[in-house]
Amino acid sequence: MTPPNPLVPLPLEKQFPLTTVGALVGNSSGTVLIVKTTKWTGTWGVPGGKVEWGESLESALIREFQEEVGLNLTQIRFALLQEAVLDTQFFKEAHFILVNYYAFSETETITPNEEIEEWAWVNPFEALEYPLNTYTRLLVRDYISLMENPF
Repeated sequence: MTPPNPLVPLPLEKQFPLTTVGALVGNSSGTVLIVKTTKWTGTWGVPGGKVEWGESLESALIREFQEEVGLNLTQIRFALLQEAVLDTQFFKEAHFILVNYYAFSETETITPNEEIEEWAWVNPFEALEYPLNTYTRLLVRDYISLMENPF
């Protein structure tokens, strides 16, 4: 086998967007969970993460919430589909397809992993007073709109 020629550039590996899931989770007190993580440079968002190969979106969401905050989710329903393309709000260069959900938790007890710096259960209107990343801000506004104008 011939070693690669150092003068000939190697072909670039093809990259694809990463599919992620996250949810704005409410509880019986009427509050929603927002979190500040190490990955969204100084902004707040919702728990979530990458979908693994062969995993359904909803299964990924349930797993990510268990891993990140220790919550069991119920009443999961699709909310929004968003795209983040090389957004500087994220700590490194990435291209995400963000699949957002609304869900419910019976408890407010959080068991955060190492990614979660802070968390708060807040009224959805209060959430808008936090420095939310733009994707979470849109998700919270959509949630409020649904509260005010149910189908």
